[in-house]
Amino acid sequence: MAVAENLFVGSGSVTRLLAGRSRIDGKLVFPFPSGGAEENYDLVELAPEGTLWSYTIQRFRPKSPFNGDGSEFDFKPYGVGYVELPGQLIVETRIVADDLTKLRIGEAMRITTEAYRTDDAGEAVLTYAFRPAREGEKA
Repeated sequence: MAVAENLFVGSGSVTRLLAGRSRIDGKLVFPFPSGGAEENYDLVELAPEGTLWSYTIQRFRPKSPFNGDGSEFDFKPYGVGYVELPGQLIVETRIVADDLTKLRIGEAMRITTEAYRTDDAGEAVLTYAFRPAREGEKA
């Protein structure tokens, strides 16, 4: 299950983010608009690869309304940043890597999915993320 509707399709390395292309001026917006605005946009799948534009390491559990797994005592740090998708736009994303200290601005990144939290039935709720292309898809 995805963390939100119309955010992405697929999983792992076949994931694609869903954006909207304005029918008026052709500009892309991400995520795909909702709440009545969607009628002004065509659904577009974004590129699966991009370039790390900026990032930081989230080292403490975010305040509410964060609803991911873990408490302030067992929270696991994760990367968060921006990935530039060539000729499209720059997206904010979680960053996953074998070693977050080896991330470098300008490096090639590839989309994937990861478990954001576990729902009440014990099923993983997925979100999109980018990982260094050099690492490839993990099993």
